[in-house]
Amino acid sequence: MIDLIVSQGRIADRAARMIEGAARTAEALKKHYGIRGNFIGNSSPPANDDWSISLPQAHETLVELRQAIEASIKGEKRTLMLANTCSASLASLPVVAREHPEAVVLWIDAHGDFNTPETTESGYLGGMVLAAACGLWDSGHGSGLRPEQIILVGARDIDQPEHELLQKYGVRIIPPAEATPENILKAVNGSPVWLHIDWDVLEPGFLPADYSVPDGMLPSQIQAIFEAMPLEQILGIELAEFNASTDEEKNEKALSIILDIVAPVFRTAAEAK
Repeated sequence: MIDLIVSQGRIADRAARMIEGAARTAEALKKHYGIRGNFIGNSSPPANDDWSISLPQAHETLVELRQAIEASIKGEKRTLMLANTCSASLASLPVVAREHPEAVVLWIDAHGDFNTPETTESGYLGGMVLAAACGLWDSGHGSGLRPEQIILVGARDIDQPEHELLQKYGVRIIPPAEATPENILKAVNGSPVWLHIDWDVLEPGFLPADYSVPDGMLPSQIQAIFEAMPLEQILGIELAEFNASTDEEKNEKALSIILDIVAPVFRTAAEAK
């Protein structure tokens, strides 16, 4: 059973329509699969603020998300979190680390998200999530994830201090050109998997995301990973940072891409019934 959790409270959003992007994705999943979401948090306007401001502002939303994810995992459901920003994973990753210490986190993202308050150049909370989950700094929402559990897939825009931390702690990186199903499955090596996708991992033009950078992955690459991954290995999925457009044609295209990518999970789940 798939348990849909939808983040609707601001968690360091700097763009205006990230919360809407998560809600639209939830509506598309409901339309296609009849799955209803648990909507968490109250929307507030975006701001170009520092993590030290956005983190306490997001406290209530992060706590409620953590509680929902805990209930989902302990209820032995397959969790699907739709997040406005990667910062929402401050709530999920410590729970995954505690409940499934043997799991691999496939972090499919253009960025490393391994900065700390000392190394961040942008001050963006979303760029510090994995480092917090690994205990390199204290977010106030837990840690426990081991760096060797993380596999960065599609990462290519990494700050030099961040790169040094990734090397120091032994985080594996698979660049876009090498992100084949064969390489991913080899790296996972049969472990249970928690999948995170930040849509900026895609080549710009496929789906609107706030921090898009060139030389990205193709939707077909990510779909192939989902096709190849045995359903029983997938503990949960996070889809983050769809910055909904004011152009409805672009939104429809983006939602079609998202549905195509996750379709193997729903199809396999239906076949398993």
